[in-house]
Amino acid sequence: MLKEMAGHGFEYVELSHGIRISLVPGILRAVEEGIVKVSSVHNFCPLPAGVLQAAPNLFMPSERSEQQHDQWLRGTRRTIDFGHQVKASVMVLHLGAVEFFWLNPARNLRHFERRYPDAKVPGDPRYQALLAKALVKLRKRKPPYWERTLKSVQEILPYAAEKGIRLGFENREKFEELPEDGEFAELLSSISAHAQQGGYWHDTGHADIKETMGLLNHRQHLEANAARLIGFHLHDVDAKGQDHQPIGSGHINFQMVSEFWQPQHLLTIELSPRLTVPQMLASKAKVDSLVAARFGA
Repeated sequence: MLKEMAGHGFEYVELSHGIRISLVPGILRAVEEGIVKVSSVHNFCPLPAGVLQAAPNLFMPSERSEQQHDQWLRGTRRTIDFGHQVKASVMVLHLGAVEFFWLNPARNLRHFERRYPDAKVPGDPRYQALLAKALVKLRKRKPPYWERTLKSVQEILPYAAEKGIRLGFENREKFEELPEDGEFAELLSSISAHAQQGGYWHDTGHADIKETMGLLNHRQHLEANAARLIGFHLHDVDAKGQDHQPIGSGHINFQMVSEFWQPQHLLTIELSPRLTVPQMLASKAKVDSLVAARFGA
């Protein structure tokens, strides 16, 4: 796997939340032999024994159950240990969600376009009214989940610091996932005692999906979090709203996104496994050209 990536011109890789434990010996050997370097790992990596597919939300820091919380801590520490072992500098992680069971207001948002196929979302007044109502419900239910997330982050930070791993808090694409996009400043200020140990990780596809929902402006969101940015997941979104598409094939303005890149940032091309090698190489070429334009080559 890593020889293939190196053969396509990648010097660094991110090890994702889809890495099965059976792959670990080969990964360690590839790193030891210098085939590639690891820039980042994504919680949970490797997957717990018996889990065979990507499961970044298998356990969440917002969980009410003490048992689930303990499993999140255990799995997160394990990913930090693995990141340290492969000499990664960052662990990307998700921060949980507000649970609604059968009354999730996001369902009404998803159904809106089916009911009103000619509506111009997100500007349609009917959609805006529905969105405002959904946000009221979210914010009414959110406090205990958000408090548990903040507490969990505080709990794991000293261990990450001990292992020399920075935490990249990723923006999410689902309505009910945490944090809300305007809350990254609160999250990052809450870790002031370990300010250098955590930062904002920007996923372009997730931000685009949220923009389409009327929940943020992509450029303004980047501007608000630019000072604490540490890395990017780069992928496009097509006309059907599918993310992890080839860079340049959808409607994301990557020229705009590249204006926020800094030399110390990590850039991960994060594509669907259904894409072809030529599509992956074309995405790499586009990123390489943007890097050259931004920093010189």
